[in-house]
Amino acid sequence: MPRDKDLKRLVRTRMRTTGEAYTAARAQLLKKSKSSTLVPAGDYAALAGMNDDVIRAKTGCTWQRWVSALDHYGAAKLTHREIAQLIREKYDTPSWWTQTVAVGYERIKGLRARGQSREGTFAAAKSRTFAVPVETLFNAWHDARIRGQWLPEDGVRIRTATAPKSIRLGWSDGSIIAVGFTSKGESKSAVALEHARLDDRDAAHRVKAYWTERLSALGELLASRTSTGR
Repeated sequence: MPRDKDLKRLVRTRMRTTGEAYTAARAQLLKKSKSSTLVPAGDYAALAGMNDDVIRAKTGCTWQRWVSALDHYGAAKLTHREIAQLIREKYDTPSWWTQTVAVGYERIKGLRARGQSREGTFAAAKSRTFAVPVETLFNAWHDARIRGQWLPEDGVRIRTATAPKSIRLGWSDGSIIAVGFTSKGESKSAVALEHARLDDRDAAHRVKAYWTERLSALGELLASRTSTGR
């Protein structure tokens, strides 16, 4: 299992979800962690959430080899940050794939569920491509006046922003939205977001549906502004 601090967070999250007492929730998590070491190698890709052929092509190793290598260093007892650092320093993997391997390993070992962080919270991700320059798309998020036309939420504030690449929004309930922007040509761009620090899987499903609606509203607004030359 993760270190005491991580374990306590996972226990508290399970308590909120199942209604179990602290002792019972902790026992179930420890039991799950112990049994996860017996997972057949053939199930690794399904648990990690990525095909073996893809992870081998991008990192040079299958999930079975990654699990064996990381187990050798006792990675199941490390925090997520420490696992990522171990992978990066020992195997020189690219940043994005370092995180992919770390998260996949944690899922295989039962340290987190799909869509769940090591702290026990969940996240929802969504992306969409629009027929506007990336600067226009970025501005639709960054400019409070424009943002309010498609995202009418009180208490939303920009925590950080790097034009026209990324924005981090603080939500009224304390959750965080990380937003990235990618240019796909002079008049085409994409946005990808992750809404993190959600209490449970049901909340993640609700939030994902919410962002599907809001991105559709954004698309309608951008199309309207483009047609009127605004």
